[in-house]
Amino acid sequence: MNKEEKCTEGEHMTGKEKLTMEEAMQALEGKNHTLDDYYALPDDLRVELIDGKFFVMESPTSFHQLAAGEIYYQIQNFLKENKGDCMAFISPVDVRLDCDDRTMVEPDVIIVCDRKKIERWGIMGVPDFVLEVLSPSTSRKDSVLKLKKYINAGVKEYWMIDPKSMKLVVFNLTERAEYNPEIYGLTGKAPIALYEGRLQIDLETVGNLIREFS
Repeated sequence: MNKEEKCTEGEHMTGKEKLTMEEAMQALEGKNHTLDDYYALPDDLRVELIDGKFFVMESPTSFHQLAAGEIYYQIQNFLKENKGDCMAFISPVDVRLDCDDRTMVEPDVIIVCDRKKIERWGIMGVPDFVLEVLSPSTSRKDSVLKLKKYINAGVKEYWMIDPKSMKLVVFNLTERAEYNPEIYGLTGKAPIALYEGRLQIDLETVGNLIREFS
């Protein structure tokens, strides 16, 4: 069964009651959680579930939100002008990446070109493009664990903005070449390969926002 066939199973429902916050904090331990456990958590507790393990998501900083929002804004403007099937989403949006019951991630910005993957509750399947804005608490998860997950799932392009080093790291995952990244300073522009260079993200604006509010 291929990934696309697996991704037709629809929304995962759970019969579990919501946990209290105290119960939830205890439940975060362990490595064998499923979506039943994910949906049982309190709504105001933000986590990602990756291969059965919970990762708590801290509240994003102002420049994290501004950087992700600016890139989403530029992508959205391009999509509106050029039309087509692709749609952009900004966090929070649940992405059931592997279409199994052990992983649910929440990237900062995604592009989805197959509208059949868009469900009422989030995305069922693999986005075409993913952007993560790194923070000290998520840097290793985003640059190692989630990079591996995105590669294995079939994401076509993965961007990481590192506010600390003021760099953009781009993985074009359709061209294997050992997945060597391209690295940009937050100046000038960088193309999203998904659109063969027609969509150019103004990195100068992103860099200025980070410098102003970091």
